[in-house]
Amino acid sequence: MPEHEIIAADHDWWRTAVVYQIYPRSFADSDGDGIGDLAGIRSRLGHLADLGVDAVWLSPFYPSPLADGGYDITDHRAVDPRLGTVDDFVALTKEAHAHGIKVIIDIVPNHTSDRHPWFEAALAAGPGSAERMRYIFRDGAGPDGALPPADWQSHFGGSAWERVTEPDGTPGQWYCHLFAREQPDLNWDNPEIREYFLGTLRFWADLDVDGFRVDVAHSLAKDLSEPLRSQPDLDRNLPLDGSDPLYDRDEVHEIYRTWRVLFDSYDPPKMAVAETWYPTTSRTYLYARPSELGQVFDFSLLKAEWGRDQFRDVIRRSLHDHQAVGGGLTWVLSSHDVPRHPSRYALPPGTSPDEWLITDGVVPAVDPRTAHDRGRAATLMMLALPGSAYLYQGEELGLPEVADLAESALQDPVWERSGHTLKGRDGCRVPLPWTADGPSFGFGPAGAWLPQPEWFSGYSVQTQGADPDSTLTLYRQALLLRRALNADDMGVDWIETDDDQVLHFARRNGWHTIVNFSDRPCPLPPGRVILSSRRIDGTSLPGDTTVWISRA
Repeated sequence: MPEHEIIAADHDWWRTAVVYQIYPRSFADSDGDGIGDLAGIRSRLGHLADLGVDAVWLSPFYPSPLADGGYDITDHRAVDPRLGTVDDFVALTKEAHAHGIKVIIDIVPNHTSDRHPWFEAALAAGPGSAERMRYIFRDGAGPDGALPPADWQSHFGGSAWERVTEPDGTPGQWYCHLFAREQPDLNWDNPEIREYFLGTLRFWADLDVDGFRVDVAHSLAKDLSEPLRSQPDLDRNLPLDGSDPLYDRDEVHEIYRTWRVLFDSYDPPKMAVAETWYPTTSRTYLYARPSELGQVFDFSLLKAEWGRDQFRDVIRRSLHDHQAVGGGLTWVLSSHDVPRHPSRYALPPGTSPDEWLITDGVVPAVDPRTAHDRGRAATLMMLALPGSAYLYQGEELGLPEVADLAESALQDPVWERSGHTLKGRDGCRVPLPWTADGPSFGFGPAGAWLPQPEWFSGYSVQTQGADPDSTLTLYRQALLLRRALNADDMGVDWIETDDDQVLHFARRNGWHTIVNFSDRPCPLPPGRVILSSRRIDGTSLPGDTTVWISRA
């Protein structure tokens, strides 16, 4: 049996897996409507098998008006007709499994679309109805109810409250939406909501999915007692006792304990990973307890700037805090929510990626060579760490951010909700280039839903596939070696260096990783070079370079 299949058969496969995130609308389009679909994903599974990933995570493919890129859902147990059918999903899962690739899907339990039948029924039913109890409706403040019920803020800008017009045509109650106004928050105090999502998890688990990524996992449980408590700071400054009214409350863990019972009723058990964006603390890892979801995204590396001390401190803290709960380690550099990591790491220290984007990526100017080198070095460092690594589609091509999308092309609700002060996330969601030319660079038979720049040609799978020095080749080599060398132990030994710009750590199988964060060469430690993010000549390690060395 191939080694890939041996690893995939392990019930704890997710603890050391390489998981590849697919943003379905931007991966591959099979029917020429400009939107990626399930059949398109299925047609490209060979690429993922050649790459060497253990699993794919599919961002939402459910029916959606696309007010927020598919995270505004009208039916959690169906497939958007533009992307396919449930039968297409079953076929995709079956074929992925035949390639030795597990399938993880997004579950979005905090909110629905405002076009969900439940919300439409809530608007029609009026105040005090059972239909409105599925959501968070409140009377407004002030003598005529014209003010929001609380100071809660939306992650997409402005108030987290939207006033509705009642069935009789009068101004009425307000509903809570922590994201876009088209995404009303569900009321998780309502037992009906809890039972509905247990049924939804069971629906997809019975279709043989292997796991779930839980969107904004820390926001489900809210303190809705009157009067509503103040929370103007989003989830940036959370108390460490679980007492915030909106985020990371102790009660949310009760929900995930019931989910774990369901997951463990399957053989093998289903895995899950929590998404939480608030600054990483010791509480972050509670979601990864074996009695709950088992994993939680640690976005500390994704948020770090290029530099030895930040990277070292993030890794040390993550290793230490995860050990306390027994959960699975995760590492992430890019996703559908942030500018791609080669571009981010090339920015000068202290530069806000949002401020850089609003200038169309002009101020400050990003050196393409620096972005290329640092992006590859960061990836090779991440893949050397114990635990699981989450890759975002296109990073195996070394894609930088498409920072200069025209304002007329932007579709992220962040653009409008911020009053055109934040450009949003479209630049990392531009459809992938598969070929060097042709319609939409091989993404589909026609155009793409976001415009692709001409320079995508040089980053295409076709261009890089046979190039021994390409980023695609580096990823293929790294994932193959990682499978052979990455033991199950979670230990990391830190090696002190004389250079404050050099990071050196070793795994307990004799595998050493050295990262040179400076722009100048440094001495190369002794040992057999396994792989390097840049070509090495002689006995020095170039700047912005990572090398794997074996001393076994």
